Amino acid sequence: MAMTGTLFSIKRYTVHDGPGIRITVFFKGCPMRCWWCHNPEGLDPSPQPMPRLGQSADRTAETVGTAVTVDEVMVEIDKERIFFEESGGGVTFSGGEPLMQPEFLAGLLERCKARDYHTAVDTCGYAPPAVVDRISASTDLFLFDLKLMDDAAHVRYTGVSNKPVLENLGRLAACGRNVVVRFPVVPGITDSPANVSALIAFMTSQPGLRQVSLLPFHHIGDAKYQRLGIENRMAGAAPPADAALDALLTQFERNAIHATIGA
Repeated sequence: MAMTGTLFSIKRYTVHDGPGIRITVFFKGCPMRCWWCHNPEGLDPSPQPMPRLGQSADRTAETVGTAVTVDEVMVEIDKERIFFEESGGGVTFSGGEPLMQPEFLAGLLERCKARDYHTAVDTCGYAPPAVVDRISASTDLFLFDLKLMDDAAHVRYTGVSNKPVLENLGRLAACGRNVVVRFPVVPGITDSPANVSALIAFMTSQPGLRQVSLLPFHHIGDAKYQRLGIENRMAGAAPPADAALDALLTQFERNAIHATIGA
């Protein structure tokens, strides 16, 4: 029987999810419930209806999430080969959380590596260590979210402990894997001096964790919350100011961590 998984989107020509021009494959299902999530349609692991908004006559619901086989996904990935070759790009697996579908992810990664495609996994890091070990050798780049260093705060704002996250990030660093830390900059939640200092201290204590991408909070996903009927806890929050982002960049750079602002 063919191996299947559930996706909610495949986006072509992405340029913020790793080097070069890429195709990003979005897995459905996530173990976290971050207050600032901009892909709420990726939280539930099952396909679900998402009604359209507005006053048009067509208010029918779009079904978000499709069961697909590894072969079917590879057909779509293979169409982008020329862009990978010309730009040094490749395939990024994101979500949701790709580690929630470990065998499906492993199957795709192994097929991509057999074709010599550059592979990246965008992950929140909340998974059993055995799952991370399973896919590590087939992953060229980990885009690893690091949100809150205080465990109680992590539980409050994401719904889960950060202990597995820190353990998995430490394991990848110890093994010499290529990792870029992604830090969501959420005013009033993640951007406190104490959290930033603790995050920098953790990164500098680990071998090789010397790159961070700052991800400013935004409201791009607000309409999705409305369509899904999910509470948007960040509806009234303001994005971080440019001056605050510049100060964070300087703080990371002063600690020998190369920092950029991502999408």
